[in-house]
Amino acid sequence: MSEALDLEGWSCPLPLRDQPNIIMGHGGGGRLSAELIEHLFVPAFAGTQLADVLRQLGDAAVFDLGGARLAFSTDSYVVHPRFFPGGNIGDLAVNGTINDVAMSGASPFALSVGVILEEGLAIDELGRIATTMGEAARRAGVSIVTGDTKVVDNGHGDGVYINTTGVGLVQAGLDLGPHRVRAGDVIILSGSIGMHGIAIMSVREGLEFGSDILSDSAPLNGLVATMLASGADVHMMRDPTRGGVAATLNEIAAASSTGMKIVESSIPVDEDVRAACGFLGLDPMCVANEGKLVAFVAPEHADLVLEAMHGHEYGRGATSIGMVVEDHPGLVVAKTGIGGTRVVDFALAEQLPRIC
Repeated sequence: MSEALDLEGWSCPLPLRDQPNIIMGHGGGGRLSAELIEHLFVPAFAGTQLADVLRQLGDAAVFDLGGARLAFSTDSYVVHPRFFPGGNIGDLAVNGTINDVAMSGASPFALSVGVILEEGLAIDELGRIATTMGEAARRAGVSIVTGDTKVVDNGHGDGVYINTTGVGLVQAGLDLGPHRVRAGDVIILSGSIGMHGIAIMSVREGLEFGSDILSDSAPLNGLVATMLASGADVHMMRDPTRGGVAATLNEIAAASSTGMKIVESSIPVDEDVRAACGFLGLDPMCVANEGKLVAFVAPEHADLVLEAMHGHEYGRGATSIGMVVEDHPGLVVAKTGIGGTRVVDFALAEQLPRIC
């Protein structure tokens, strides 16, 4: 074993130094995750040819290669339980990476799949997962072209973990990202939030909420293509997965050095999800989604893109929830139902771990 690392030499904020070991919160998409990535991984991976691409910390890396503009993304899935209302770890892994590539405006066309299997996993269960992965890829018009399989000892893998990597093509002249977000942009949400996180919670904790709450896991590449084909001036898109809409808005506010002003009553939340969140003490804005997107659109094109979204199956519930402002850069502020305002901050960690 080598000598212990000198933590004082790290480019880390105090919360990371004060926590010498990884905890579940580091994987939850909240403030702890952001600190771990920004102050540990990014400095460690610096100095390469495409280091500037890494520092953008987007859902997908976008770069030029051989005359083509590519979007490239990878994600790992450790969801527990593996099967949940509305899906399983297999279609979640396919949809999730397709969506990360699509948020850059790219058309995803190929995926790789890596699976880490635990000794003792039933072949029948693995077959069901693999079948749904294939079905999800075909439904999205994306091919699974390569992969890898590893097996770990019984008791060391929780059944199956899946990694998917996706590649897509970005059309010439398209440029999306936080550098294009500006004051006046309309913030659009594609539909009701919190469904995936609550679906996982219902199975994990054996809770019943009066009606089945299904995960919203879905491929969004078709919706993105419809939005861009409308001719609307879309400045940025992001799918609010771990950490929910709150984390997404805060990340973009910080990256774009702008403020966000939203109206809580405009945020669509299914009544069953709202009731479940109230019962569990959860904020729907911090609950994970797997089939929704947030878009930042030039104000004169907001109606145009909303009309296009309403014509697509995954955008029928799309609505404007607020706007980008010059005031309070880096902060997200919400107008409450009683006319006051509150700061919408990152959760310290995911309210519900291992949701994807």
